[in-house]
Amino acid sequence: MKRRIAVLVCTAAVSSMVAGTLLALFRPEANVSQRNLTFAERVVYQRAIEGVYWRHRIWPEERPDPKPPLNSVMSQAQLEKKVTDYLRNSQALENYWHQPVTAAQLQTEMERMAQHTKQPQMLRELFEALGNDPFVIAECLARPVLAEDLLRKIHDDYQEPLDSRRGSAENQKRKPIAAVTGSYTLPIISTAPNG
Repeated sequence: MKRRIAVLVCTAAVSSMVAGTLLALFRPEANVSQRNLTFAERVVYQRAIEGVYWRHRIWPEERPDPKPPLNSVMSQAQLEKKVTDYLRNSQALENYWHQPVTAAQLQTEMERMAQHTKQPQMLRELFEALGNDPFVIAECLARPVLAEDLLRKIHDDYQEPLDSRRGSAENQKRKPIAAVTGSYTLPIISTAPNG
Protein backbone atom coordinates (compact mmCIF):
# COMPACT_ATOMS: atom_id res chain seq x y z
CA MET A 1 0.00 0.00 0.00
CA LYS A 2 2.82 2.43 0.90
CA ARG A 3 4.49 1.60 -2.38
CA ARG A 4 1.31 2.44 -4.35
CA ILE A 5 0.97 5.75 -2.53
CA ALA A 6 4.63 6.57 -3.23
CA VAL A 7 4.15 5.74 -6.94
CA LEU A 8 1.00 7.88 -7.08
CA VAL A 9 2.76 10.79 -5.36
CA CYS A 10 5.73 10.52 -7.76
CA THR A 11 3.40 10.26 -10.77
CA ALA A 12 1.44 13.29 -9.59
CA ALA A 13 4.65 15.28 -9.04
CA VAL A 14 6.00 14.40 -12.51
CA SER A 15 2.63 15.20 -14.11
CA SER A 16 2.56 18.54 -12.32
CA MET A 17 6.08 19.39 -13.50
CA VAL A 18 5.28 18.39 -17.09
CA ALA A 19 2.02 20.37 -17.04
CA GLY A 20 3.81 23.42 -15.62
CA THR A 21 6.51 23.20 -18.26
CA LEU A 22 3.94 22.86 -21.05
CA LEU A 23 1.95 25.81 -19.75
CA ALA A 24 5.11 27.90 -19.63
CA LEU A 25 5.92 26.96 -23.22
CA PHE A 26 2.50 27.91 -24.52
CA ARG A 27 2.07 31.18 -22.59
CA PRO A 28 2.78 34.00 -25.04
CA GLU A 29 4.81 35.94 -22.49
CA ALA A 30 7.16 32.98 -21.97
CA ASN A 31 7.82 32.62 -25.66
CA VAL A 32 8.22 36.29 -26.46
CA SER A 33 10.53 37.12 -23.58
CA GLN A 34 12.93 34.36 -24.57
CA ARG A 35 13.07 35.20 -28.28
CA ASN A 36 15.93 36.87 -30.02
CA LEU A 37 16.87 37.30 -33.64
CA THR A 38 20.34 36.76 -35.00
CA PHE A 39 21.83 39.14 -37.54
CA ALA A 40 21.42 36.43 -40.21
CA GLU A 41 17.72 35.98 -39.36
CA ARG A 42 17.19 39.73 -39.58
CA VAL A 43 18.82 39.72 -43.03
CA VAL A 44 16.49 36.93 -44.19
CA TYR A 45 13.48 38.91 -42.96
CA GLN A 46 14.85 42.05 -44.64
CA ARG A 47 15.02 40.13 -47.93
CA ALA A 48 11.35 39.15 -47.47
CA ILE A 49 10.43 42.79 -46.84
CA GLU A 50 12.38 43.99 -49.87
CA GLY A 51 10.73 41.26 -51.96
CA VAL A 52 7.29 42.71 -51.19
CA TYR A 53 8.47 46.23 -51.98
CA TRP A 54 10.04 45.01 -55.24
CA ARG A 55 6.86 43.22 -56.33
CA HIS A 56 4.95 46.49 -55.87
CA ARG A 57 7.53 48.61 -57.67
CA ILE A 58 6.26 49.59 -61.09
CA TRP A 59 8.58 48.74 -63.98
CA PRO A 60 8.74 51.60 -66.51
CA GLU A 61 6.82 50.91 -69.71
CA GLU A 62 9.61 52.43 -71.80
CA ARG A 63 11.99 49.71 -70.59
CA PRO A 64 11.99 46.91 -73.17
CA ASP A 65 13.57 44.40 -70.79
CA PRO A 66 11.42 42.54 -68.25
CA LYS A 67 11.56 43.51 -64.59
CA PRO A 68 14.54 41.63 -63.14
CA PRO A 69 14.37 39.52 -59.98
CA LEU A 70 15.19 41.20 -56.67
CA ASN A 71 18.50 39.31 -56.37
CA SER A 72 19.85 41.05 -59.46
CA VAL A 73 19.07 44.56 -58.17
CA MET A 74 19.81 44.15 -54.45
CA SER A 75 22.88 42.32 -53.22
CA GLN A 76 23.38 40.46 -49.97
CA ALA A 77 25.71 43.27 -48.89
CA GLN A 78 22.95 45.84 -49.43
CA LEU A 79 20.52 43.80 -47.33
CA GLU A 80 23.12 43.45 -44.59
CA LYS A 81 23.76 47.21 -44.70
CA LYS A 82 20.06 47.94 -44.21
CA VAL A 83 19.97 45.69 -41.15
CA THR A 84 23.25 47.11 -39.84
CA ASP A 85 21.89 50.64 -40.25
CA TYR A 86 18.69 50.07 -38.28
CA LEU A 87 20.55 48.18 -35.56
CA ARG A 88 23.06 51.04 -35.37
CA ASN A 89 20.18 53.53 -35.11
CA SER A 90 18.64 51.47 -32.29
CA GLN A 91 21.98 51.39 -30.51
CA ALA A 92 22.38 55.15 -30.92
CA LEU A 93 18.96 55.66 -29.31
CA GLU A 94 19.89 53.31 -26.48
CA ASN A 95 23.13 55.24 -25.93
CA TYR A 96 21.25 58.55 -25.98
CA TRP A 97 18.43 57.48 -23.62
CA HIS A 98 20.49 55.03 -21.56
CA GLN A 99 17.77 52.46 -22.19
CA PRO A 100 16.65 50.45 -25.22
CA VAL A 101 13.60 51.06 -27.37
CA THR A 102 10.71 49.54 -25.44
CA ALA A 103 8.16 46.92 -26.42
CA ALA A 104 5.43 49.52 -25.88
CA GLN A 105 7.12 51.86 -28.37
CA LEU A 106 7.38 49.08 -30.96
CA GLN A 107 3.74 48.04 -30.40
CA THR A 108 2.64 51.66 -30.80
CA GLU A 109 4.62 51.92 -34.05
CA MET A 110 2.98 48.75 -35.40
CA GLU A 111 -0.45 50.19 -34.51
CA ARG A 112 0.43 53.48 -36.20
CA MET A 113 1.52 51.66 -39.34
CA ALA A 114 -1.68 49.61 -39.41
CA GLN A 115 -3.99 52.59 -38.86
CA HIS A 116 -2.28 55.12 -41.12
CA THR A 117 -1.03 53.07 -44.04
CA LYS A 118 -1.70 54.42 -47.51
CA GLN A 119 -1.31 50.90 -48.93
CA PRO A 120 -3.18 48.42 -46.70
CA GLN A 121 -2.78 45.52 -49.12
CA MET A 122 0.98 45.95 -49.27
CA LEU A 123 1.18 46.17 -45.47
CA ARG A 124 -0.81 42.92 -45.25
CA GLU A 125 1.69 41.34 -47.65
CA LEU A 126 4.57 42.61 -45.50
CA PHE A 127 2.97 41.09 -42.40
CA GLU A 128 2.46 37.82 -44.28
CA ALA A 129 6.06 37.84 -45.53
CA LEU A 130 7.09 38.03 -41.86
CA GLY A 131 4.82 35.11 -40.98
CA ASN A 132 2.19 37.35 -39.33
CA ASP A 133 4.46 37.06 -36.30
CA PRO A 134 4.03 40.18 -34.14
CA PHE A 135 7.50 39.78 -32.64
CA VAL A 136 9.21 39.63 -36.05
CA ILE A 137 7.06 42.50 -37.36
CA ALA A 138 8.01 44.62 -34.33
CA GLU A 139 11.71 43.84 -34.69
CA CYS A 140 12.13 43.89 -38.48
CA LEU A 141 9.44 46.27 -39.76
CA ALA A 142 8.58 48.63 -36.89
CA ARG A 143 12.05 48.97 -35.32
CA PRO A 144 13.77 50.40 -38.44
CA VAL A 145 11.03 52.99 -39.00
CA LEU A 146 10.74 53.94 -35.34
CA ALA A 147 14.49 54.24 -34.81
CA GLU A 148 14.93 56.44 -37.87
CA ASP A 149 11.99 58.66 -36.91
CA LEU A 150 13.16 59.07 -33.31
CA LEU A 151 16.71 59.90 -34.38
CA ARG A 152 15.37 62.45 -36.84
CA LYS A 153 13.30 64.07 -34.06
CA ILE A 154 16.32 64.20 -31.77
CA HIS A 155 18.35 65.72 -34.57
CA ASP A 156 15.67 68.31 -35.29
CA ASP A 157 15.40 69.17 -31.58
CA TYR A 158 19.12 69.62 -31.05
CA GLN A 159 20.31 70.44 -34.55
CA GLU A 160 23.30 68.11 -34.17
CA PRO A 161 24.61 65.88 -36.92
CA LEU A 162 23.17 62.40 -36.56
CA ASP A 163 26.65 60.98 -37.08
CA SER A 164 27.86 62.39 -33.76
CA ARG A 165 25.39 60.20 -31.90
CA ARG A 166 26.00 57.22 -34.16
CA GLY A 167 29.77 57.37 -33.70
CA SER A 168 29.80 55.34 -30.51
CA ALA A 169 27.73 52.68 -32.24
CA GLU A 170 29.95 52.57 -35.34
CA ASN A 171 31.97 49.61 -34.10
CA GLN A 172 28.83 47.74 -33.09
CA LYS A 173 28.13 46.64 -36.67
CA ARG A 174 27.28 43.04 -35.90
CA LYS A 175 26.68 43.31 -32.19
CA PRO A 176 23.18 41.97 -31.72
CA ILE A 177 20.57 44.30 -30.32
CA ALA A 178 18.70 42.43 -27.64
CA ALA A 179 15.15 42.00 -28.77
CA VAL A 180 12.76 43.81 -26.51
CA THR A 181 10.97 41.57 -24.08
CA GLY A 182 7.24 41.87 -23.97
CA SER A 183 4.11 40.60 -25.54
CA TYR A 184 3.13 41.97 -28.93
CA THR A 185 -0.21 41.75 -30.68
CA LEU A 186 -0.75 41.81 -34.41
CA PRO A 187 -2.53 45.08 -35.22
CA ILE A 188 -5.58 45.18 -37.44
CA ILE A 189 -4.75 46.92 -40.69
CA SER A 190 -7.06 49.69 -41.77
CA THR A 191 -9.23 48.60 -44.70
CA ALA A 192 -9.10 51.91 -46.54
CA PRO A 193 -5.97 53.75 -47.58
CA ASN A 194 -5.24 56.79 -45.40
CA GLY A 195 -3.70 59.84 -46.82
